[in-house]
Amino acid sequence: MASVSQAEETVCRQRGDSENPQLSKDGDIMLGGMFSFHSTWKDRQDTYMHKPLPTECTSLLFREFQLAQAMLFAIEEINNSTELLPGILLGYRIYDVCGSIARGVRAALALANGNEVVSASSEAPCTRTGQVQAIMGDTSSSPSMAIATVIGPFHIPLISHFATCACLSDKTKYPSFLRTISSDYYQSRALAQLVKHFGWTWVGAIRTNDDYGNNGMATFTETAQQLGICLEYSVSVFKTDPPDKIHKIMEIIKASTSKVIVAFISPSDMDTVIHALSQHNLTGYQWVGSEGWILDSQTAAMDRHHILDGAIGLAIPRAHVSGMREFMLDVKPLNSSSNAIFTEFWEALFSCKFEQSKSSAGYQKECTGHEDLTGVQNSFTDMSLMPIFNNVYKGVYAVAHALHSILNCNKTCNNTAQLDPFMILQHIRKIRFKTKVGDEVYFNEKGDPAAKYEIINWQPKENGIVDFVTVGFHDASLPADKQLNLQNNSFIWAQNSKQVPLSVCSEKCPPGTRKVLQKGKPVCCYDCLKCAEGEISNITDSITCVRCHPEFWSNERRDACVNKEAEFLSYEEIMGALLTAASLFGTCMTAVVAIIFFHYRQTPIVRANNTELSFLLLFSLTLCFLCSLTFIGRPSEWSCMLRHTAFGITFVLCISCVLGKTIVVLMAFRATLPGSNVMKWFGPAQQKLSVLGFTLIQVIICILWLTISPPFPFKNFKKFKDKIILECALGSAVGFWAVLGYIGLLAILCFILAFLARKLPDNFNEAKFITFSMLIFCAVWITFIPAYVSSPGKFSVAVEIFAILASSFGLLICIFIPKCYIILLKPQKNTKKNMMGKGAL
Repeated sequence: MASVSQAEETVCRQRGDSENPQLSKDGDIMLGGMFSFHSTWKDRQDTYMHKPLPTECTSLLFREFQLAQAMLFAIEEINNSTELLPGILLGYRIYDVCGSIARGVRAALALANGNEVVSASSEAPCTRTGQVQAIMGDTSSSPSMAIATVIGPFHIPLISHFATCACLSDKTKYPSFLRTISSDYYQSRALAQLVKHFGWTWVGAIRTNDDYGNNGMATFTETAQQLGICLEYSVSVFKTDPPDKIHKIMEIIKASTSKVIVAFISPSDMDTVIHALSQHNLTGYQWVGSEGWILDSQTAAMDRHHILDGAIGLAIPRAHVSGMREFMLDVKPLNSSSNAIFTEFWEALFSCKFEQSKSSAGYQKECTGHEDLTGVQNSFTDMSLMPIFNNVYKGVYAVAHALHSILNCNKTCNNTAQLDPFMILQHIRKIRFKTKVGDEVYFNEKGDPAAKYEIINWQPKENGIVDFVTVGFHDASLPADKQLNLQNNSFIWAQNSKQVPLSVCSEKCPPGTRKVLQKGKPVCCYDCLKCAEGEISNITDSITCVRCHPEFWSNERRDACVNKEAEFLSYEEIMGALLTAASLFGTCMTAVVAIIFFHYRQTPIVRANNTELSFLLLFSLTLCFLCSLTFIGRPSEWSCMLRHTAFGITFVLCISCVLGKTIVVLMAFRATLPGSNVMKWFGPAQQKLSVLGFTLIQVIICILWLTISPPFPFKNFKKFKDKIILECALGSAVGFWAVLGYIGLLAILCFILAFLARKLPDNFNEAKFITFSMLIFCAVWITFIPAYVSSPGKFSVAVEIFAILASSFGLLICIFIPKCYIILLKPQKNTKKNMMGKGAL
C-alpha cells in the first residue's frame, strides 16, 4: 500500500487514489468512523484494460447518517466535559463505505495510514503511528470481519455498534475487535427459545447471504434441532440478487406448509424481501425477526401491504440519551465543514436542490439550507433506532474512558504521554463504567457486552402505522428457565389475530400414543400410534410407550396404568355360589343319610357291612364336601396349605373306608367256606386299623410336603395379560403328585377288589355298588387332569372343586342311596332272611 520514490528525498506515498473522509474534524486525538451512508453501489464490468473507476455509491441511508451523528454527539459531549479528558479535544475522520467490503478495507487503511505524503527518515523508512487511535464501525458483520482482519495486526481497536456475528468473538482471528451489541451466539439461541415457547416446531427460515445471516442462522438451526424444532426450508437472499433467484425463493415460501418464518436478515435485504412478498401476494405468515430489522422504522414504512403485521423478534434494549435527538435535528448543511455529504443528505431530506449541486437532478425546488426539520416526518426524524445510536455513543465513551486512564487525567491530562493503539486496546478491555443514562459498559474476554434483549411485537394502529410494542425480555445471564420473560396477554399476531398461530408438521401426539417418524421426513413429521396393550404414555409427544408393572395394566386410553383385576373363585360370583351350594347340599345330604343310618342302625341292611365303617365313611364324605369350600375365596398362606392337605387326607380316609368295606365283603364270603378262619384275622379291630394305617401314610406324605416345600399363594401374570390370577402354587410338585398318586393307588386297589367281588351270591351284594362308585371316582379324576390343565384362571379351581364334589356324590349315591331306598321305601326287604337269601331262588 506504500511505495518509496528515490528522488531528492525519501517519501512515502499510498498507492492508488487517496481515500478522503466524508466527515472530518481535527483534534488532539483522532477517532475513526465507518458508516454506510449509501446502501449500495453501481456495478461496473471491469475490462482490465484500464484503471478501474472509483466505486459510485447510490441509495442514501438516513439511518446510517443518524449513526454518524450519534458519534459526533458523543465526541462533542466529551469535548465539552470537564470531568472526562479535560483539556483534550477529540477529532474524527468518518468514511462512507457504502456497505462494500472493499471500500471498508480501503477506508480502514486510510484511517491507519493517512493520505499525506510523509518524509521518511533513514532509520525507520515508511513507518509512523496510526492516524486514529480507535475506529467506530462497521454496521454490518462481513465488512467488520474484513476490516478487523486488516487492522488486527496493528492492534487498532475496532468497536462496532451493530456487527453481531458470533464469529467475531474469535480473538485469534480478530484480536482488536470489540462491540457494544450482543453476539448472535446469544441472539440465535434466544430466537430458538422464543420459537419453542410458542410451540412452533415447523418453520421456514430466510437469511441474508453474508456472515451475519449465515452464521446467525447456522447457530439458530443448531439450537432449534436441540429444542425439537425443524426447518422446512432455509433460503438466503442478498440485495443484489437477480430477480429469478428472488422469484424462486417466493415459490418455495408459497409451496411450504409452515406458517412461521424466521428472518435473520439485514434491513436492506428485508426491503427486497418485502417488495417480492407484495408482488406475489404472500400474506398471513407469522414473522420472527432478528434485531437487524425488527425495530427498523424504515422497514415498517416499506411494508405498505402490512405483510409483517404481528411480527415478533428480538431488539436491543431501548435507551434515551438526553440531548441526542435535539443534536441530530439541529444539523445544517451550510454550518458543516464537509458540505458534500451534508448537501446530498439535505437534498434527499427535503426533495430540493442547491444551485451549485450537480447531483440533484429531478428535484423541483431549490434548497436554502434553512429548511425546518420540525415538521418533517421520515426515517431521519424517527428515533426508533435510539438503542443503536446508544451503542455508538457507548463505544465512543469506552475509548474516552480508556484514554482518560492512560493519560492519568484528573483536572488535566498528561499531553506528553505517547499513545499506543495496543495500550488503548488493553485499557478498553478493562474499562467498566456507567453512562449518564445508567447503562453499565464493559467487555468480556471475547470483547462482547452482556446479552440482553427486548422482545418486540409489531402492532398496527388504526392509522396504519406500526407500533413497536415491548412484550417481554430476554436476559442470557440468567438461568436457562428464567431467561425468557413474556407478557402473553399483550400480543397481536399475523392478520391481527389474538390467537397464537399454529405451525407444526404433525399435530401433537396425545397421551396414550407414541410418535413414529414418517419415512424420509424431518423428525417433526410423524404419525401417532396408540400404545400396545399393557403399555402407556402419560405425556404429550412421547417417543416411547412404557410397559406397566406386572401388577398393573393399561387403561382404555393407554395413558395410565391401573391395577390388574385380581381373579380368583369367590363366593360372591355365580359359579362360586353354585359350587358352595353344591358343597353344602352334599354335606346336608350326607348328614341326612347318617341320621337315617343312625335311626335304623339295628336293621340288618345297616348291620350287614360293619356299621362303624359306614359311619366313618359318611364322616369322611362330609369332610370331602366341606374341604371343597377351602378352594373358594382369596388364596392365603393358610388356605393354600389347608386345601390340598385336607383334600388329600379326607379322600384317603374315604377311600380307606370303602376299601375296608370291600375287603369285608370278600372276607365274609370266604369265612362261609368250610374250615375258613379268615374273619378272625380281619375283624372290626383290624378294619379300623387298616383305615387308620392307610390314612396315616397320607398324613405323613402331607407333613413332609408342608415341611419341605409347602403350597403358597401366588400371583400368576402369565396366563392373562390384563388379569392377575390368584392361585396356590404347589410348592413341591413331587408332594402334590405323591398325594394324588396315593389316592389313585387306593382307588384302583379298591376298584379291583370290588370288581372281583361283584358276582358273589347275595341278595344285596355291596361290592357291585362299590365297583360302580369307584368307576365313577376314577373316571372323574382321569378326566380331571386334562380339564384342569386346559382351564384358565379360576376355572381350573372350579374344575378341581367339581371333581371333588362329583366323586364325593358318586360315592354317596352309589353306596348309600340304594340302602336308604330299601330302608325307607322297601322295609320288607330289610330282613336278615332276605339279606342272606339267594338271588336266583
